[in-house]
Amino acid sequence: MPKVVTPPRDPEPEIGLKGALEERYLAYALSTIMHRALPDVRDGMKPVHRRVLFAMRQLKLDPGSGFKKCARVVGDVIGRYHPHGDQSVYDALVRLAQSFSLRYPLVDGQGNFGNIDGDNAAAMRYTEARMTEVARLLLDGIDEDAVDFRETYDGEDQEPVVLPGAFPNLLANGASGIAVGMATSIPPHNVAELCDAALHLIRHPQASAAKLVEFVPGPDFPTGGIIVESRESIAEAYATGRGGFRVRARWHQEDLGRGTWVLVVTEIPYQVQKSKLIERIADLLNAKKLPLLEDVRDESAEDIRVVLVPKSRTVEPAHLMESLFRTTELESRIPLNMNVLSAAQVPAVMSLRDVLRAWLEHRQIVLQRRTRFRLDKIVRRLELLEGYLVAYLNLDEVIRIIREEDEPKSVLMARFSLNDNQAEAILNMRLRSLRKLEEMEIRGEHATLSAEQATLNAVLASDEEQWRLVSDEIRALKKTFGQSTELGRRRSTLDDAPVLDAMPVEAMMEREPVTIVCSEKGWIRAMKGHIEPGADLKFKEGDGVRFLFHAQTTDKLVAVATDGRFFTIGADKLPGGRGNGEPLRLIIELGEAQDLVALFVHQPGRKLIVASREGNGFIVPEDEVIATKRSGKQVLNVTTPDEVAVCVPVEGDHVAVLGENRKLLVFPVTELNEMTRGKGVRLQRYKDGGLSDVRSFTLADGLVTYDRSGRARTFTELAEWKGARAQAGYLAPKGFPANGKFGQPG
Repeated sequence: MPKVVTPPRDPEPEIGLKGALEERYLAYALSTIMHRALPDVRDGMKPVHRRVLFAMRQLKLDPGSGFKKCARVVGDVIGRYHPHGDQSVYDALVRLAQSFSLRYPLVDGQGNFGNIDGDNAAAMRYTEARMTEVARLLLDGIDEDAVDFRETYDGEDQEPVVLPGAFPNLLANGASGIAVGMATSIPPHNVAELCDAALHLIRHPQASAAKLVEFVPGPDFPTGGIIVESRESIAEAYATGRGGFRVRARWHQEDLGRGTWVLVVTEIPYQVQKSKLIERIADLLNAKKLPLLEDVRDESAEDIRVVLVPKSRTVEPAHLMESLFRTTELESRIPLNMNVLSAAQVPAVMSLRDVLRAWLEHRQIVLQRRTRFRLDKIVRRLELLEGYLVAYLNLDEVIRIIREEDEPKSVLMARFSLNDNQAEAILNMRLRSLRKLEEMEIRGEHATLSAEQATLNAVLASDEEQWRLVSDEIRALKKTFGQSTELGRRRSTLDDAPVLDAMPVEAMMEREPVTIVCSEKGWIRAMKGHIEPGADLKFKEGDGVRFLFHAQTTDKLVAVATDGRFFTIGADKLPGGRGNGEPLRLIIELGEAQDLVALFVHQPGRKLIVASREGNGFIVPEDEVIATKRSGKQVLNVTTPDEVAVCVPVEGDHVAVLGENRKLLVFPVTELNEMTRGKGVRLQRYKDGGLSDVRSFTLADGLVTYDRSGRARTFTELAEWKGARAQAGYLAPKGFPANGKFGQPG
């Protein structure tokens, strides 16, 4: 047996990894953008939603029909049109039925379809569905060649490329999605307002976005709420297609008698889950970050009712709500990013005018296609009517030809000049239909259809007539979903955010006395109550107290570091008195090479003297050293090895400067510059060593010093040590503290 030799196969061409990745990722990105994430500007639908509604149409689930199991709908969708997981399709169907998710639901659901608390819908085998009137409008005319169809994924069926869209679904129900490198976020709007804007755009095609905002003042959310956004910001967002809207919960005050009251929230912002909102408020309440609130209760049934109990009857309701708006989702920002697929299936960010114009142009095309479809049917019917009229006028001859001729069709066509369709229609008539062949009826129907044909031809020939018909459709839509109807009335109102008097810090947090304790090694804590300096405090081994002073939880603390930075710490943010506290370096960004110079309670309006070891310094207003970041605020500029030595308040008309050489200099405080940042000026001149301590005092009252035990001594005869700033000074008088510091009271 001869040996079969297999010819060598050509090696497959090599493909570079970079090129392969680029090609495949681009295909994935395009698929995500066009078939999953971005809606079509014409019907506002993504493919999954379009396929769900079309499958329901095929199942004859019209608004007036009976319900069918959602499992049946989902099965048809994934089996015929959408080859994806059944749960993803069911989730899409559920959202179309949720009145708190869609402003105008497209599915009428029966059963558990979830709730605003975030609970999931029941399994698809338990729920039933049918279309709403809105969905019927979106599909209206789909059997009249209104849109193009394409093959399904397996080539066994046809599906619409886009829906006829007699309802402005994109803006009315909104859309959201995340694609590759782009996203879309369109809030829902009021249909009656969209109809007014569309009618104005038909009359004035070049209308500006500012003019359209007069008809569409803002979104209209299914959950209501109050939109607190300026008119200028809304107009700019609609003009560019990008922006956002601040939405607040709707609330009112309920009196309980005897001066007590509660606040009741009846509407919450769009897409906020009520259960998570209440959980967030409760967490803040437990963390004592809502000092004006005593309790929160959920008394909701069918309607939302969240009860907020104030701390006391003296609390201002507006201040209480303002604190909640700042810290919870009772105020939410809804983004606007009208990134959609155009009629040419190109993603683009469109303005309000562009979106409405695209919908109107689609409606015009649908009108033209439906008109041509109707014309084709009229032409075919007129053709048959003319054949029937011939048969009626020659009925006996027609019957004879059918009975006697072997090929009656060809004979009829030759005898009466009929075409193939007319002859076939006559031959297919039943005997009982002969009684209907009355000349008056045939001629009447022929005249009616001829008149309709002329009207439709006139419509196709006139752009103005087409827009008139589109306008009539929009007016009918507005009447169905007008502001006077329950579904069409505006739910979200527009208002300006209330201008409140500046709330004091005390109104935003609970005021309690605390004692601030900071150890030598930098461990800090806030102990409840005011503890005296001699109290027994626990520290880590080898550590001890460095700073100890009284404060309130509403106070701000100022910390000064050796590198000239000032830090601001909220007393309520410090760890409690249990244990040793926390390292200060974890609370502020204090480097290992820096140390703490001063720590004190901030007093607005006060002034400070800050000075470095080399004797440079200045006066700085305390309000100017408040830092907003953990990294602090640079005030005194120092260069290594120099560092900040002291920071003390200005409390008199003179300044006393004491050097490490124990020389004392006293000069008027007016000689010291006031600055907000810099190196400062020379306070005292040194040959050896540097600055040890600084104190501000009133000359008439004398300079007070304290020894190690905290005993005070006052020096009133200071004429010998008075001089000008930047002098060297003289040795301190007898009785000055031996440690070279002015000291602190015991």
